[in-house]
Amino acid sequence: MAHFLPITLDEVKRLGWTAVDVVIVSGDAYVDHPCFGAAVLGRCLEDAGFRVAIIPQPNWRDDLRDFRKFGAPRLFFAVTSGCMDSMVNHYTAARRLRHDDAYTPGGQAGFRPDRATYVYSRLLKQLYPSVPVVIGGIEASMRRLAHYDYWDDRLFPSIMVDTPADLLTYGMGERLTVRMAQMLDSGASLEELQALPQQVFRASLDWLEDFRRQPRTRVLHSFAECLKSKRAHAENFHFIELESNKVECDMLVQPYDDCIVVVNPPDAPFTEAELDHSFDLPYMRQPHPNYKKRGAIPAFEMIKFSVNTHRGCFGGCSFCTISAHQGKQVVSRSEESILREVDKIVQQPDFHGTLSDLGGPSANMYRMGGRNRELCRRCTRYSCIHPSHCPNLDSDHTHLTKLYQRVAAHPGVKHLFIGSGIRYDLFTQQNGGFDYFRQVVTHHVSGRLKVAPEHTSPTVLEAMRKPSFDLFVRTKRDFDDICRKAGLRYQLIPYFISSHPGCRLGDMAELAVEMKRLGYRLEQVQDFTPTPMTLATEMYYTGINPATMKPIYVAVHPNEKREQNLLFFYYKRELHPQIKQALLKSHNGQYLNKLGIR
Repeated sequence: MAHFLPITLDEVKRLGWTAVDVVIVSGDAYVDHPCFGAAVLGRCLEDAGFRVAIIPQPNWRDDLRDFRKFGAPRLFFAVTSGCMDSMVNHYTAARRLRHDDAYTPGGQAGFRPDRATYVYSRLLKQLYPSVPVVIGGIEASMRRLAHYDYWDDRLFPSIMVDTPADLLTYGMGERLTVRMAQMLDSGASLEELQALPQQVFRASLDWLEDFRRQPRTRVLHSFAECLKSKRAHAENFHFIELESNKVECDMLVQPYDDCIVVVNPPDAPFTEAELDHSFDLPYMRQPHPNYKKRGAIPAFEMIKFSVNTHRGCFGGCSFCTISAHQGKQVVSRSEESILREVDKIVQQPDFHGTLSDLGGPSANMYRMGGRNRELCRRCTRYSCIHPSHCPNLDSDHTHLTKLYQRVAAHPGVKHLFIGSGIRYDLFTQQNGGFDYFRQVVTHHVSGRLKVAPEHTSPTVLEAMRKPSFDLFVRTKRDFDDICRKAGLRYQLIPYFISSHPGCRLGDMAELAVEMKRLGYRLEQVQDFTPTPMTLATEMYYTGINPATMKPIYVAVHPNEKREQNLLFFYYKRELHPQIKQALLKSHNGQYLNKLGIR
């Protein structure tokens, strides 16, 4: 019989359980849907025969009754901050507190602590010192080694140094979490679990020399060295990224004052059958009914009628964590699995025929990858498409156009829209990309199509690892041509970032001039926010590009970041005095006439 995973003791008793095998503690409200990590983890463990309960958004300020309600699980606690890093969830790029939380009923803020993974794991070890605590999810994954923290503006050690957690599973961890549960259930020790791939653990400093002698092991600069030298930290990141780009990676070891942190190589990517199975599990596809009186969960409302087609991204953008977390190798679902999910969606009583999205991290990477997988095993490129397309990349779009046609033909679907970002730098004459684009524009756009050129400056785009802005201009021309021939009055909406490493105020002025020339009044913009374990963040902190080890300009001062952001809104007359002052002060007065600012 279909059911939610229990989040209360009464639900556990109704299931007839006397104990719980694994308790998942999450910073998000519990939504039983394959787009929410705690639900995926719980359903995979349940499918393997384990009794799983979830503690969503526990109160960490009171007598800790939420943490106590199920008692000690038989095997372990699994801890995650939720679908977002809790600091990104809480604060803007200007370090101002946000007043809402998309992963909480009613969008209310304040239901998770700052650095949720740290707080939850410490409280659990305080209450249950002998029960293993395994941390995972985006917050733990991206903080697995020394990293710059924008909100404290300093270098942090690995999260495994600052928390009492026993293990960290990085990346997409459901396969490994099930395997860990099975091993512990069979009597394995925590030390035996340390041998599993994709695990991070603390070890004695006495082991350091042993690791140095092991093949396929890279010892990084110590945390103490990184505190003294930003160059040492930049060198570390270069090696970390290099290893994360490989199919077969080396083990990474970082020394600290009283321990070492060991990062095992990742596990093999999921197969299509494994990914299908994960999505086919019996999700209720709704928030837990306990939330009904508290209001809708915005993150769920956004994706409730969307379908995820694949994982991973080979784009390699400097500011993005997707490839570092989900992997560079794209793993796609079968068409049959996707259509089974569509069948479930159209049966929902509040579905009225419109699918809001059919995509993934990048909508049009479905079924793409290396033609010769043996060449991929030896590859160390950070991107398959930048600075040029890899000749081994199969970027055929026909799989996707056929999938769209099959889904659109479903008798319960009236409209299929594509809401995920489209990589227009994947289009070539040979791979069906332009036919794909024509199909999207004429059949799968609700009036506005969003794309992400990110900037106009060649210098900034190179730092971002994004293609030339000329490619966006070509895409806009193609878009307008398709719309004109089809009699459509649609808009192509570009997305831009200010204050990215490499960007000066003059670069933003050039962007504003280009937008004025193209007739844009921008809406989709943001100020760059450094998040752990991205190339852009390391450039921001060190002032060095780890890929080249050369200095790079960084706008660090809040006033300069604000001035760069102002130029997005060159068309607002009330901002002209501030923009004029910023341009004159930075010796960029030549742009005033071009922008119509007196």
